[in-house]
Amino acid sequence: MDTQFKYNAKMLSMFGQNGAVFGSALDFYHDQYKIKVLTSDMAYGAGLSRFKQKYPDDFYDVGIAEQNLMGITAGLASEGFKCVATAQSCFLSMRSFEPIRQYMGYMQIPVILIGINSGFALYYFGNSHYALEDLSLMRTVPNMTVLSPADAGEAVKAFEAALRMDSPVYIRLSGALNNPTVYPEDFEYDYRKANIVFEQGNDVIFFATGSMVYHSIKAAEALSNEGIGTKVIDIHCLKPIDSKTVLREMTNAKIIATVEEHFVTGGLGTAISEIMAQHQIANKILKLGVQDRFCEVGDYSYLMEQNGLSSEKIIETVKQHLG
Repeated sequence: MDTQFKYNAKMLSMFGQNGAVFGSALDFYHDQYKIKVLTSDMAYGAGLSRFKQKYPDDFYDVGIAEQNLMGITAGLASEGFKCVATAQSCFLSMRSFEPIRQYMGYMQIPVILIGINSGFALYYFGNSHYALEDLSLMRTVPNMTVLSPADAGEAVKAFEAALRMDSPVYIRLSGALNNPTVYPEDFEYDYRKANIVFEQGNDVIFFATGSMVYHSIKAAEALSNEGIGTKVIDIHCLKPIDSKTVLREMTNAKIIATVEEHFVTGGLGTAISEIMAQHQIANKILKLGVQDRFCEVGDYSYLMEQNGLSSEKIIETVKQHLG
């Protein structure tokens, strides 16, 4: 049996990040790592229906009880099983934060936590279901690695990396079916290294994560066509963040912009600001994301526009600050 997962960007994009990980990669790696999967009533929502039928002894649905999910997962992992726990990002990160801090952080139990439907993915469910704090919370947990893939292919790469780690990992999955492709060809994935995904000058440097990498590329392409030099860097790992690349790439930029489908407090923008403060970098920084407020409910495109996160809004904001 071929032990190398076959990378097909078009197919994975069709599946979306959830389907790419749970419907494709999970089945491929199950036997190699003897994976047990636990969820809080998200078997169908996460794309785990086939896994549930194929491996009933390795699947546990604890119901709508995310704190119990963490306790049961930690218990199984402490007995030597490779455990993956998944739930809605908002509830996994907020409702379960204290047990995550204790079991995965303090006790260093090597569990893979996968938050699905992050950001505004559950648009019509409203603010109670928007996951806009998860990166901030998970970054504060000692010993936790925090991954935020840009597309379905990179989500599989992040999952593969997490399986090889002997430490707790949080993977933030975003988007739906037909997830926009950032990486059309197979590539070498190193969670410790940020990736330059667009490079046409350095007037404006976009540090983007997750779903916003694609939108940042589209904005950068348009700006470059107008003679504004741009570069887009995929910060797919927020902890540990690749500070070496961040420092190197921001040196000659006129404007540094962070772009995230997340509150601007505590997430990527804060992580980049911390690096700048530590190294006394005084460049201008734009933190593009959700400001300190709750949003008006609407469809996904409306929420993107409302928060200045569509490609068009990103272009508009950058031009205003370039003068």
